[in-house]
This record gives sequence, structure tokens and C-alpha cells, in this order.
Amino acid sequence: MDKEINIERVKKIFNNLKQESGTHSPSIKTVLQEIPELKIDVDACFLSNPYATDLFIENMKADFPTYDDLRDSLEFYPPQNSDISKIIGQTIAVKKENIFVGNGAIEIISATLKRFCGNRLLLPIPTFSSYYEFLNNDQEIFFHNLKESENYVLNIKNLIKDVREKKVDSLIIINPNNPNGDYINYDELIDLLENCKNLDCIILDESFVHFAYEDDSLKLMNYYELINKYSNLVIIKSMSKDFGIAGVRAGYGIMSSDRVSELTNSGYLWNISGLATYFFDLYSGTKFRNKYEIVRKKYIMNTLMFRSELSSIKGLKIYPSKANFFLIKVDNDELDDFGLRLLVNHGVYIRNCSDKIGLKGSGYYRIASRSFEENVKIIKAIKIELA
Repeated sequence: MDKEINIERVKKIFNNLKQESGTHSPSIKTVLQEIPELKIDVDACFLSNPYATDLFIENMKADFPTYDDLRDSLEFYPPQNSDISKIIGQTIAVKKENIFVGNGAIEIISATLKRFCGNRLLLPIPTFSSYYEFLNNDQEIFFHNLKESENYVLNIKNLIKDVREKKVDSLIIINPNNPNGDYINYDELIDLLENCKNLDCIILDESFVHFAYEDDSLKLMNYYELINKYSNLVIIKSMSKDFGIAGVRAGYGIMSSDRVSELTNSGYLWNISGLATYFFDLYSGTKFRNKYEIVRKKYIMNTLMFRSELSSIKGLKIYPSKANFFLIKVDNDELDDFGLRLLVNHGVYIRNCSDKIGLKGSGYYRIASRSFEENVKIIKAIKIELA
């Protein structure tokens, strides 16, 4: 079977899988189950730090050398939400009363949208689709369209103007944004919060902030202290991307104590697993965090080199990003098959962004930075397909 026919066959099956997955990409496991002849060498669709995953597994091997050592984490109920909040709070210097632990960030996103966000919400697009998928029936979403001519960079003054003109109750900000990696710095964020004090809720999703930086020191960024000044602010933090542990399902939200109480009193008692509890115990240790800081900065430097290589490839436009991924636009991709060719011909899996609201036309893809060796494979594959 020649490659053209192979691509068409894969395209048909893959498109069916994509349709079943909604606005998210099917997992590698699902893809390989349905298309077993494929070989996937690099998952550049999933957005995580592979060096942090290695660090987590290294610690798991040491702490659970046998199945008997793992048994307690699997057999018994984990501590309640408030007990995990205490561990996290001591680690990040936030009061436990202001922390809600979730089964991944997605649980916190859904709970916050439905309980605290009023009926009129504003969301810059393109962005993460769950923020307009998980609303109540009586909630209305308004889109703040980012412009391709401005590289999908968010203009704070224009956003504030839109908040006022549309008379919304709530605002959602993903920082850095997904899929393009645009980053709002600290001063811009303060300006935004000051001008939106009247809103019911401002969601600040920091899922990718560990990959952002504002100076050459690559200092770890977060805005946790801002909840003490802005009572309408909800900060959402995923562990999946920073630490490469999406399968563990761990995240937390930082918000006013009354909102935390409302959630924990609504049945969220044992909502994370024993392995997630183990992760947060590990996360609280100084030794682990020091090692993590080393691999975090290593990964950022890797990503900067990856961007440099991508930028040198003709036929490819790369949008500004301070995340661990890049939104790209491929020239002459009318058939929207560039991603499939990478998958079939080179075993490189990337995210086709043609279904993202706010991106017009074909040729948009999101590529995650991976390990140095995997990034070399990605670059090589792209150069071959665009030659």
C-alpha cells in the first residue's frame, strides 16, 4: 500500500476518533488501538515536561519498590480534601482554607464555572475549549476575538473595554494561553484585575505558568498572593503539564475561603486518588522541589532551542509563546493533512487546531516541546515534509 492511500485510510479512521473525542485529541492509546499499524515515536500533542515525569517515576521506584509498598495507596481511602489542602498550603505558602483540591484541573474548572461565574462570561479565543463547553444552560458565553494580524496576542486595554461594553459577570484568562502560548506579565495582570473588581468571578488558569518567565533567571511564576486582594479571583493550577502526570489526575484551585467551603461541603471529600495524594506528599518535600526546579529550567532551555530550530524552517509561521508549545501555521496546507503526514510517515503526533474557535482557515497546528532527542526527531520530520 503506497503512502498516499495509507494517509487517506488513516485520515478516515483518525477523523472518526477525533469526532468521538469532541474538541480534544484522541489519546495515543486510543489511536494505536484503532490503527495498530501506526508507530508513534513522539507525542507532541500532549503538553508536559518529560524530564519531570522521569523525576516522578524515579521517586516512585524508590518509594514503592514492591507491590506491597504500593498497596496502602491503592486499598485505603486517601485523606480528605482539607487534609491535602493543608499539605499544599504549607508548600506554596497559601492558607489551606483558600485551597480546593481537584481530580485534575478540569474538575475545578467545571465546578467554578457552574457555581461562581454568573450568567454572562467573556472568554478570549482561540483558547482551551472546556471553558465554553462546561457551562450551565442559562449561562451565555461572549468571545473576545484575538487577531491573527496581531499574532493572537491579548491586548489588555481592548479586553477591559470589551468587559465593559458586553456587561459580563465573569472573565476567563488562561495564562499562558492555549493553543498559542501568549503570556500576560504581572503588571498587565494587575491592570486587568483592578479594572474588573466589579465582576462576580475572574478565572486565572495557570496550567502552563511553570514554563513562563519574565527575566533571564527563569524564576518560577505564580500569582497566589493576589487572592488576598481580589476576592473575585479564582486561580486554577494543573499538575499534569508541569510534572507530566496527567494519568494521576491532580490539580488545585486557589480562591476565597467561602468558595472553598461551598465546594467541599457539596460532596468533594475524597475526590483525588491515593496516587495523587502520594504526589502531593512528594511535592511538599524540599528535596523533590529542588530537583524539579533543575529539570524545569532544563526543559525551558530545551524549548527555547526547539523554537529556534522551528523558526528556521521555511513554509512555517510560529506565533509568540512562553509556554511549552508553539502554535504554527503551515503554508499551502489546503488539504489539512500536514499533521497526518507527520503521524503516518514519521510517527510524530501533533495537534491539528482546525477545530479551534477563533482560528480561521487550515494549516494551524500546535506542537509541544519534548525531550531534546524527541525535538530533534520532530524538526527532522517537519523539514522532510516541507522540503
